[in-house]
Amino acid sequence: MILVVNAGSSSIKIELFTPDLTAILSGSITEIGGNGQIKLGALKQPVFAPDHKGAFKSLLDALAAQGHPASGLTAAAHRIVHGGASLTAPARLTPDIITRIESYNDLAPLHNPHNLSAIRALQVLVPDLPQYASFDTAFHAGNPALATTFAIPQAERDKGIRRYGFHGLSYASLVENLRPNLPRRLLALHLGNGASLCAILDGKSVANSMGYSPLDGLVMGTRPGAIDGMAVLRMAQDHGIDAATDLLNKHSGLKGLAGTNDMATLLSTDSDQARFAVEHFCYWAARQAGSAIVAMGGVDAVAFTGGIGENAAPIRDRIMAHLAFLGDLPVHIVKADEERQIARDAIGVMQAAH
Repeated sequence: MILVVNAGSSSIKIELFTPDLTAILSGSITEIGGNGQIKLGALKQPVFAPDHKGAFKSLLDALAAQGHPASGLTAAAHRIVHGGASLTAPARLTPDIITRIESYNDLAPLHNPHNLSAIRALQVLVPDLPQYASFDTAFHAGNPALATTFAIPQAERDKGIRRYGFHGLSYASLVENLRPNLPRRLLALHLGNGASLCAILDGKSVANSMGYSPLDGLVMGTRPGAIDGMAVLRMAQDHGIDAATDLLNKHSGLKGLAGTNDMATLLSTDSDQARFAVEHFCYWAARQAGSAIVAMGGVDAVAFTGGIGENAAPIRDRIMAHLAFLGDLPVHIVKADEERQIARDAIGVMQAAH
């Protein structure tokens, strides 16, 4: 069995897969650092998890109680948000790889440290369990330098300030789901509380709307997407860097425009503010779609994934209406399945080692 782990600052999500990639059980634990709740299959109960180690102990105990002890696990496979410029493929977690992940903490301070906490917790609790990592940036690692380089001085570029792109696991999963009939030039949109788009040419990313961080690109639930750097500096000047970071990551986007980041609520609300937020989201998705289409020299089909992409037909229809000048493009709706992609990656690394 392969245990797929997606760890955040206050929660851990897990899913259990068989070697043939059949999902058999999923669950989560919330409010790490205090009184939270564990969910695993039909189990729901309160739990106190002081840290990631305590959270994992509770999850492992719950798995064992449902017939899946740690001794039956083949591997743990983790989602790591940022692999920097060097971690561009799934890997077994060795001390060297863990050190390199840690070196990219400054590129993803809201994510990588918590991913590492989960890895270290499992190292203590199940020391003989092999662990693997899949990197959300890796799918975009082959983007050409023209697409990844900011026009800033070399000294700044040497610090790792460049475009990386994110949601790579979602796009990799989307590509696998569309094979063997994968369109050659595919415009893929991952639309959820986090939103991005990707130009996929012959199954490979050639451009992504997110940049140095997941803040850039499309309008999102609580992030503004593309914004002038001088506007960011003005906000930092007015509020301080920490407060500006909070504003840009947690209070902008749809929430900043209409007071909520819930797209279903916005679509069902009859107000000028809600309608503007929805139209703004769709307009800028289509505007940036044009950029992605240029990056791959045209487009043969469009694919939508993510919570909004899969479930909000009015959003898909509005975006496609903006792109109607391109002709009658095939539209695919693909269920996001990053967890299965992470399990697939781990299996691939294990097979390559034998």
